Amino acid sequence: MSFVKQAVIIVIVILVFLVFGKVIIHAQSANSILKKSAKASGYQKEMRNVQNSQIRGKIVRLSDGASGTFQSEAQQPNLYRDTITFKNGESIRSFNGKSAWMRDSQNGLRTLTDNAGESLKAEAFFRAGRWMRNKEEKIIASGGGKSSLFGKEVYTVTLTNAQNIKIKLFFDIISNLLIREEMPFGNQIRVFEYSNFRAINGVQEPFTIKMSEGDERFEIQVEQILHNASNNRAVFDFPRNLSEKLPDVAAFLKEVEANQDKVDKALENYSFVEEITDREFDKKGNLLVTKVEKYEVSNYKRQEIRRLIERNGQPLSAKDQEKQDKDVQKDVERLEKSQAGEKPPSIAEILKASNLINPRRENFKGRTVIVFDFERNPNFVSNKSDEQLFSKFFGTCWIDENDKQVARVEAKLGENANIGGVALKIKKGAYFILEQERFDDDVWLPSLADISVSVRILLVAGLKINQVSKYGSYKKFNSEVKDSEVGKP
Repeated sequence: MSFVKQAVIIVIVILVFLVFGKVIIHAQSANSILKKSAKASGYQKEMRNVQNSQIRGKIVRLSDGASGTFQSEAQQPNLYRDTITFKNGESIRSFNGKSAWMRDSQNGLRTLTDNAGESLKAEAFFRAGRWMRNKEEKIIASGGGKSSLFGKEVYTVTLTNAQNIKIKLFFDIISNLLIREEMPFGNQIRVFEYSNFRAINGVQEPFTIKMSEGDERFEIQVEQILHNASNNRAVFDFPRNLSEKLPDVAAFLKEVEANQDKVDKALENYSFVEEITDREFDKKGNLLVTKVEKYEVSNYKRQEIRRLIERNGQPLSAKDQEKQDKDVQKDVERLEKSQAGEKPPSIAEILKASNLINPRRENFKGRTVIVFDFERNPNFVSNKSDEQLFSKFFGTCWIDENDKQVARVEAKLGENANIGGVALKIKKGAYFILEQERFDDDVWLPSLADISVSVRILLVAGLKINQVSKYGSYKKFNSEVKDSEVGKP
């Protein structure tokens, strides 16, 4: 190679470095940014020792200059409460480890569900321990690129949890301190901007907070931050109305259990369509749909007969549909020769393994329901594998007070669970959400199942299930013709 050619190559390399060098130098992984910030802010050394923290200060609403007070409490592993009080009202949001709730002058006191509830749960986990336990909760950190914020260069990182709740963080590239958060809550984004940092027990804490929610803007001047000053779990619990008469939850569940036969019998008289959507997270925390299938379903002898009719929005080919019909016919013939299947355990039976706490009466989808939280009962002993498994779940249950039917249940696995010795291991963090709705004025039928679970099989193979099932198009048929029609399209 001639000297001229070598010189040209060197010049090109230098130009490429000058143009792209900053990007190459500054591009960092999201986890490396979190580690740097943890070290700079004192989280890495001190945060695990902070079992609880309290923030108190004055808040000003910028739209009208109204002043009030702001207070928040966070406690490991995932308890959180914040209270904003103005002269004309108060707003409280809290997660007690099982259920998220809120009380304000506009909508009163209620348990939060769907995006609002899941967002507050994610925020509670973040407030209690920041990102120091991301791996334990299978939270994906993505991003790490540079952006501009108010003329200042910052790194951005997005945290995504198993429920697809995303928290966006902004870090000063000089100090590595967290200076902005974007927290989802319902259909809004709550923005927090931090400045005026001071060291509290080795942790850099902001004493000026700017907060925005929708069109409202607030400024908080922090007066006091305390670490490990209190260990009172009761402050996070759902407020009790002592004058309200509530049914005894254990006795109430016995009525629900006895009533479950209505659902089982009703399903024998209905066919319906189930749409199953399989999902998975990529490495950047994006939740991707991998497969969508529709089934026609009916129940016979307590067994489901399922016929695939559609895949990814397209009807099956004539050949595939013919195979499905033959498989369904084989299932029907097999069931004709068999006894009725074993009755599956009901939610009411499963909850016998739990402590039932925080009962309250609320409105859910236009119906009066009894809501309560449940947690593991350490004194519960059983030889049944399903009861052993479900005793390790915690969550919240909504039961229609009049019809004695389960309207909704949210549950999360609090610890790893083995089934069949060590053959099958269900990992901590598995969750499910189930809903039923009232049809034909008197019958309750399934409407939603949202499930995420990681399973280890024989200590080798791993399986992840992340899917949502929606049930609908219920059709009732006469019992006289059911036996001859079951399983037919």
